[in-house]
Amino acid sequence: MNYLAMRNVHRSLLMLILLLLFISAVAPNQTHFKEQNKESIQNLIWHVKALHPDGYTLDVKAFDKKGLMYDVKAIQDSTQSYIMDVKAFLGTNQMPVKVLVSEAQYKSVAAIDENGNVYPIKAIDKNGNFLEVRGVRKSGYIIHIKAIGPDGEFFGVKAISSQGKLKDVKGVKMYDKRLEQTLHGVEIHAHVVALPQIQ
Repeated sequence: MNYLAMRNVHRSLLMLILLLLFISAVAPNQTHFKEQNKESIQNLIWHVKALHPDGYTLDVKAFDKKGLMYDVKAIQDSTQSYIMDVKAFLGTNQMPVKVLVSEAQYKSVAAIDENGNVYPIKAIDKNGNFLEVRGVRKSGYIIHIKAIGPDGEFFGVKAISSQGKLKDVKGVKMYDKRLEQTLHGVEIHAHVVALPQIQ
């Protein structure tokens, strides 16, 4: 497949992703289901983990300025399962996770609350060390998100369902420019979502 054809495929995929993002944005909040639907809600929440090449997973958390940790999950919309929003949970509040605008080689990934406070996303290895989770490379409108090991190695970041299914956690851009949007005063480079793994 030549470059032009690949670019058209990427654009078609991007348009599908944007349409699904729009649909999920206007859909009702999934956290307000009735009590009898708790089990189905649980199936819509996927864990976000980093995968170590030695075969174990690393927890991925959002951190506040005091060092307190908050869960990071991928939320499956009940109307579609192709694209999933990635959010950090602060009590009952869900904070969007974004790739931030930066001049650094690797761009920060963080949750943002309604007051514009930023909660950096980090992975925790089996020794309790914190690893930065960053956007490390751009391919068209996709930002590849990785946990960065102590020797600079990259660990994939995945959403994992209760049935063991995997999706890739990626940054997605709608516009081919540095600033995607400003959210509560914070400059955003890309939206963080979970997508089907590329074969």
